[in-house]
Amino acid sequence: MKTPEVGHLRDPVQLLALGFGSGLSPRAPGTMGTLVAIPIDLLLRFLDMPWRIAIVSLAIVAGVWLCDASARRLGVHDHPAIVWDEIAAFLVIMLFVPLSWVWIAAAFVLFRLFDIWKPWPIRDLDHSIAGGLGIMLDDVIAAIYTVVFLAGLQLIEI
Repeated sequence: MKTPEVGHLRDPVQLLALGFGSGLSPRAPGTMGTLVAIPIDLLLRFLDMPWRIAIVSLAIVAGVWLCDASARRLGVHDHPAIVWDEIAAFLVIMLFVPLSWVWIAAAFVLFRLFDIWKPWPIRDLDHSIAGGLGIMLDDVIAAIYTVVFLAGLQLIEI
């Protein structure tokens, strides 16, 4: 297993997979990667929704390949420094979240909780599906859990 370092960021695959360097954080790299998604989302909000959906979909599909390639280069499945999965999954959530710091903060906290806790079936999928698909899928499902939870909060008008 290789320990990722700043020099890895010269490789475009690693630059993206390691979240533009946020995955190199010695503490909470997944949280740092998720934070990177916020300014990306703020830029995407200048686009019409069909374009946002297309770009986020591309981020998910490309993420399967990126995460797989990065994991192979680092020699370990789902190295903590690989945070493209958090970035892309959080962008999915942001498609459903109003532009409000309260809702963005709630989405951030809930997503990190679901991603760390890994309730069923996330934990099972995380351990049973290899490669980039497995790396991406657990975060996408955590994103779906987050969207459902936030929708419930909106229904009860919190």
